[in-house]
Amino acid sequence: MAASTNAAPLELTISNDARRDIHGWNPNQPETWSSRVAWTTLWVTTFNLVLAFVIWYLPGALIPTLGTLTGWNLTESQSYWLLAMPGLTGGALRLVWMMLPPMIGTRKMLVLSSALMLIPFIGWTWVVTLPTQPSYGLLVALALAAGLGGGVFSGYMPSTSFFFPKSKQGTALGLQAGIGNFGVSVVQFIVPWAIGFGMFGLAGQVSKTETETTQVWLQNPGLIFIPFAVIGVVLAWSMLKSVPMKANLRQQFDIFNNKHTWLMTMQYMLTFGIFSGLAGTFGMLLKSQFGPGYLKWVFLGALVGSLVRMSWGPLCDKFGGGIWTFVSGVGMAISAGVVLAGQLAAGDGQPSFAVFMTGMLMIFFFAGIGNASTFKQMPMIFNARQAGGVIGWTAAIAAFGPFIFSMAFNFLTRTQVFSIIIVYALACAAVAWHYYARPNAEVKS
Repeated sequence: MAASTNAAPLELTISNDARRDIHGWNPNQPETWSSRVAWTTLWVTTFNLVLAFVIWYLPGALIPTLGTLTGWNLTESQSYWLLAMPGLTGGALRLVWMMLPPMIGTRKMLVLSSALMLIPFIGWTWVVTLPTQPSYGLLVALALAAGLGGGVFSGYMPSTSFFFPKSKQGTALGLQAGIGNFGVSVVQFIVPWAIGFGMFGLAGQVSKTETETTQVWLQNPGLIFIPFAVIGVVLAWSMLKSVPMKANLRQQFDIFNNKHTWLMTMQYMLTFGIFSGLAGTFGMLLKSQFGPGYLKWVFLGALVGSLVRMSWGPLCDKFGGGIWTFVSGVGMAISAGVVLAGQLAAGDGQPSFAVFMTGMLMIFFFAGIGNASTFKQMPMIFNARQAGGVIGWTAAIAAFGPFIFSMAFNFLTRTQVFSIIIVYALACAAVAWHYYARPNAEVKS
């Protein structure tokens, strides 16, 4: 996929603080762009982004199993609050990380972020091995720490956008975000599988149910991912470079004077906000409506959304992002209607799993389209530095999705939540059509 390095060499310098800066970089000019450097940055950053999504959603994959497998006494409300915490810190930290790429550079940001993520990885690996239920405050603290995995996204994606010309950003950012989102599906698939067998001779916990007693190893997911997290730190330190896209904190605030910043925030809140929110609460929805035996299907939502996001980038480069954002809004409204229909489909007061699952996977499908299309739009609407800032800002707001949906399902009925999704999705579709997709749109993106 990556082409050979262009003929004109780029001047590389190594400063005393071991941060490598590329001088004369302009990705929109072939003679001042290196595809090798750009694609190396993409793949190393994407590797770390997968791990970021893994730790962001690790609590969400473990929490629905804790009461069933360990006997921990967590109420449904307490579980939803724990699920909300990574979304709360993920969104808050994205507001910080969105400022870092122009201030400290890609390499230093990636090394720092990847090293910090080891803390929640180790914390969750340790806490599930305790012989008795830990304090709820400790679980809340670890859930908040896991939000770091969500926060780094707003640094990783804008940073990568600095390395690619506009003509390739739909493909590049679609690949990075789509593959990164696979971390959600990976952790949701790995946890139920990995906790069922012993590793390295370590002791497990006894799980007691009404019918059987088994042994589980809840520390296994962390033990599997921690070595990869260490590799991520090493790759970032040894292979990444930084480009001179400099701006101080005050200069980066100019994006908020542009109405399209707020319109794109609205669109990305629809697509990634709902993707992240439903991915984080999908396990609890399945468990509470259909029972713990259905948790084995939880990984499918994020898998579908990630695959679509990754594959739709080239289509957005070809046809533009605006029209696909419009399609995404309409599709998500229809999909939420299917979920609502599933609440009544069985005819006996119980939801239909088949209809419910179909509607949920449709939501993830159209969210994936919108996640790809919005990331194509932003580099087309804004200049390079502002596009990076807007990508970071919109991602920060949308990262509150897990918190918002955890609270929504805690205090509202499922019918109310999915009805709100229908109304919001149609409003976003109307905005996308008027400003970006119709023949005489204000901005063709």
